[in-house]
Amino acid sequence: MKIYTKTGDKGTTALFGGTRVPKYHIRIDSYGTVDELNAYIGLIRDQDIDSHSKELLIHIQDRLFTLGAMLATDPEKAQLKSGKERLNIPKVTEEDIERLETEIDTMNDSLEPMTHFILPGGHTTVSYCHIARCVCRRAERLATLLHREEPVDERVLKYLNRLSDYLFVLARKLTYDLQAEEVKWIPEKL
Repeated sequence: MKIYTKTGDKGTTALFGGTRVPKYHIRIDSYGTVDELNAYIGLIRDQDIDSHSKELLIHIQDRLFTLGAMLATDPEKAQLKSGKERLNIPKVTEEDIERLETEIDTMNDSLEPMTHFILPGGHTTVSYCHIARCVCRRAERLATLLHREEPVDERVLKYLNRLSDYLFVLARKLTYDLQAEEVKWIPEKL
Protein backbone atom coordinates (compact mmCIF):
# COMPACT_ATOMS: atom_id res chain seq x y z
CA MET A 1 0.00 0.00 0.00
CA LYS A 2 1.39 3.38 -0.99
CA ILE A 3 1.56 5.85 1.91
CA TYR A 4 1.13 9.01 -0.12
CA THR A 5 -1.78 9.47 -2.51
CA LYS A 6 -1.43 13.18 -3.35
CA THR A 7 -5.23 13.51 -3.13
CA GLY A 8 -4.94 15.88 -0.17
CA ASP A 9 -2.43 18.25 -1.74
CA LYS A 10 -5.07 20.95 -2.21
CA GLY A 11 -6.25 20.95 1.41
CA THR A 12 -9.09 18.44 1.28
CA THR A 13 -9.44 14.89 2.49
CA ALA A 14 -11.98 12.12 2.08
CA LEU A 15 -14.31 10.86 4.77
CA PHE A 16 -15.20 7.18 4.92
CA GLY A 17 -17.76 7.01 2.15
CA GLY A 18 -15.85 9.28 -0.22
CA THR A 19 -17.16 12.74 0.68
CA ARG A 20 -14.36 15.29 0.36
CA VAL A 21 -14.11 18.00 3.01
CA PRO A 22 -11.52 20.65 3.90
CA LYS A 23 -8.81 19.38 6.24
CA TYR A 24 -9.90 21.97 8.81
CA HIS A 25 -13.46 20.53 8.94
CA ILE A 26 -14.69 19.89 12.49
CA ARG A 27 -15.12 16.19 11.68
CA ILE A 28 -11.43 15.94 10.68
CA ASP A 29 -10.40 17.87 13.79
CA SER A 30 -12.53 15.51 15.91
CA TYR A 31 -11.07 12.23 14.70
CA GLY A 32 -7.60 13.76 14.38
CA THR A 33 -7.71 14.64 18.07
CA VAL A 34 -8.84 11.09 18.87
CA ASP A 35 -5.78 9.90 16.93
CA GLU A 36 -3.57 12.24 18.97
CA LEU A 37 -5.14 10.84 22.15
CA ASN A 38 -4.42 7.30 20.95
CA ALA A 39 -0.75 8.21 20.51
CA TYR A 40 -0.54 9.57 24.06
CA ILE A 41 -2.19 6.44 25.41
CA GLY A 42 0.47 4.44 23.59
CA LEU A 43 3.07 6.55 25.40
CA ILE A 44 1.49 5.72 28.77
CA ARG A 45 1.39 2.03 27.82
CA ASP A 46 5.13 2.16 27.00
CA GLN A 47 5.93 3.14 30.58
CA ASP A 48 6.85 0.78 33.41
CA ILE A 49 3.32 0.17 34.70
CA ASP A 50 1.33 -2.88 35.80
CA SER A 51 0.30 -5.43 33.18
CA HIS A 52 -3.45 -5.03 33.85
CA SER A 53 -3.29 -1.32 33.02
CA LYS A 54 -1.22 -2.05 29.90
CA GLU A 55 -3.76 -4.61 28.69
CA LEU A 56 -6.64 -2.22 29.29
CA LEU A 57 -4.80 0.58 27.49
CA ILE A 58 -4.39 -1.69 24.45
CA HIS A 59 -8.15 -2.31 24.56
CA ILE A 60 -8.77 1.43 24.85
CA GLN A 61 -6.52 2.07 21.86
CA ASP A 62 -8.57 -0.44 19.86
CA ARG A 63 -11.79 1.30 20.90
CA LEU A 64 -10.30 4.68 19.94
CA PHE A 65 -9.50 3.42 16.44
CA THR A 66 -13.13 2.30 16.18
CA LEU A 67 -14.35 5.61 17.58
CA GLY A 68 -12.17 7.47 15.06
CA ALA A 69 -13.64 5.40 12.23
CA MET A 70 -17.13 6.21 13.49
CA LEU A 71 -16.28 9.92 13.45
CA ALA A 72 -14.65 9.63 10.00
CA THR A 73 -17.81 8.21 8.45
CA ASP A 74 -20.03 10.63 6.55
CA PRO A 75 -23.45 10.24 8.26
CA GLU A 76 -25.17 10.68 4.90
CA LYS A 77 -23.22 7.72 3.52
CA ALA A 78 -23.18 5.56 6.66
CA GLN A 79 -25.62 3.10 5.08
CA LEU A 80 -24.98 1.37 1.79
CA LYS A 81 -27.74 1.02 -0.81
CA SER A 82 -28.10 -2.60 0.33
CA GLY A 83 -29.09 -1.33 3.80
CA LYS A 84 -25.89 -2.58 5.44
CA GLU A 85 -23.70 -0.23 7.42
CA ARG A 86 -20.67 1.09 5.55
CA LEU A 87 -18.54 0.73 8.69
CA ASN A 88 -18.56 -3.03 9.06
CA ILE A 89 -16.81 -3.34 12.44
CA PRO A 90 -18.11 -3.61 16.02
CA LYS A 91 -18.93 -0.09 17.22
CA VAL A 92 -18.22 1.43 20.63
CA THR A 93 -20.85 -0.04 22.96
CA GLU A 94 -22.46 0.61 26.31
CA GLU A 95 -20.39 -2.36 27.57
CA ASP A 96 -17.20 -0.49 26.60
CA ILE A 97 -18.38 2.48 28.64
CA GLU A 98 -19.35 0.25 31.58
CA ARG A 99 -15.90 -1.39 31.47
CA LEU A 100 -14.29 2.02 31.97
CA GLU A 101 -16.68 2.75 34.84
CA THR A 102 -15.83 -0.56 36.51
CA GLU A 103 -12.10 0.16 36.16
CA ILE A 104 -12.57 3.66 37.59
CA ASP A 105 -14.49 2.29 40.59
CA THR A 106 -11.92 -0.46 41.22
CA MET A 107 -8.99 1.97 41.14
CA ASN A 108 -10.85 4.55 43.22
CA ASP A 109 -11.58 1.98 45.93
CA SER A 110 -7.85 1.57 46.52
CA LEU A 111 -7.06 5.30 46.70
CA GLU A 112 -7.37 7.89 49.42
CA PRO A 113 -10.44 10.09 48.95
CA MET A 114 -9.74 13.36 47.15
CA THR A 115 -10.09 16.44 49.30
CA HIS A 116 -8.54 19.01 46.92
CA PHE A 117 -7.81 19.50 43.26
CA ILE A 118 -4.51 17.92 42.29
CA LEU A 119 -1.72 19.59 40.37
CA PRO A 120 -0.70 17.46 37.37
CA GLY A 121 2.79 16.01 37.72
CA GLY A 122 4.88 14.21 40.29
CA HIS A 123 6.25 11.59 37.87
CA THR A 124 6.71 11.50 34.10
CA THR A 125 4.24 8.62 33.71
CA VAL A 126 1.62 10.47 35.75
CA SER A 127 2.17 13.58 33.64
CA TYR A 128 1.57 11.56 30.48
CA CYS A 129 -1.79 10.48 31.94
CA HIS A 130 -2.74 14.08 32.60
CA ILE A 131 -1.73 15.14 29.09
CA ALA A 132 -3.82 12.29 27.66
CA ARG A 133 -6.74 13.37 29.89
CA CYS A 134 -6.53 16.92 28.55
CA VAL A 135 -6.37 15.71 24.93
CA CYS A 136 -9.35 13.45 25.65
CA ARG A 137 -11.33 16.42 26.98
CA ARG A 138 -10.47 18.35 23.81
CA ALA A 139 -11.60 15.39 21.68
CA GLU A 140 -14.85 15.36 23.64
CA ARG A 141 -15.37 19.11 23.13
CA LEU A 142 -14.76 18.78 19.39
CA ALA A 143 -17.03 15.73 19.05
CA THR A 144 -19.74 17.61 20.97
CA LEU A 145 -19.38 20.59 18.63
CA LEU A 146 -19.56 18.25 15.64
CA HIS A 147 -22.69 16.67 17.14
CA ARG A 148 -24.38 20.10 17.06
CA GLU A 149 -23.73 20.28 13.31
CA GLU A 150 -24.01 16.65 12.19
CA PRO A 151 -25.16 13.52 14.02
CA VAL A 152 -22.61 11.67 16.12
CA ASP A 153 -23.40 8.40 17.87
CA GLU A 154 -23.96 9.47 21.48
CA ARG A 155 -21.88 6.52 22.70
CA VAL A 156 -18.87 8.30 21.17
CA LEU A 157 -19.52 11.29 23.43
CA LYS A 158 -20.12 9.11 26.49
CA TYR A 159 -17.00 7.02 25.85
CA LEU A 160 -14.77 10.09 25.57
CA ASN A 161 -16.31 11.56 28.71
CA ARG A 162 -15.74 8.38 30.69
CA LEU A 163 -12.25 7.88 29.26
CA SER A 164 -11.12 11.27 30.55
CA ASP A 165 -12.37 10.26 34.00
CA TYR A 166 -10.51 6.94 33.68
CA LEU A 167 -7.27 8.73 32.73
CA PHE A 168 -7.59 11.04 35.75
CA VAL A 169 -8.05 8.12 38.15
CA LEU A 170 -5.29 6.16 36.39
CA ALA A 171 -2.98 9.12 37.03
CA ARG A 172 -3.86 8.97 40.73
CA LYS A 173 -3.37 5.18 40.83
CA LEU A 174 0.01 5.43 39.10
CA THR A 175 1.02 8.20 41.51
CA TYR A 176 0.36 5.70 44.29
CA ASP A 177 2.02 2.75 42.50
CA LEU A 178 5.12 4.79 41.64
CA GLN A 179 5.28 6.28 45.15
CA ALA A 180 5.19 9.76 43.70
CA GLU A 181 3.90 12.78 45.54
CA GLU A 182 0.35 13.93 44.86
CA VAL A 183 0.47 17.72 45.15
CA LYS A 184 -2.80 19.30 46.25
CA TRP A 185 -3.81 22.62 44.82
CA ILE A 186 -4.40 24.98 47.71
CA PRO A 187 -5.12 28.50 46.43
CA GLU A 188 -2.96 31.26 47.76
CA LYS A 189 -4.64 33.61 50.22
CA LEU A 190 -5.33 37.22 49.25
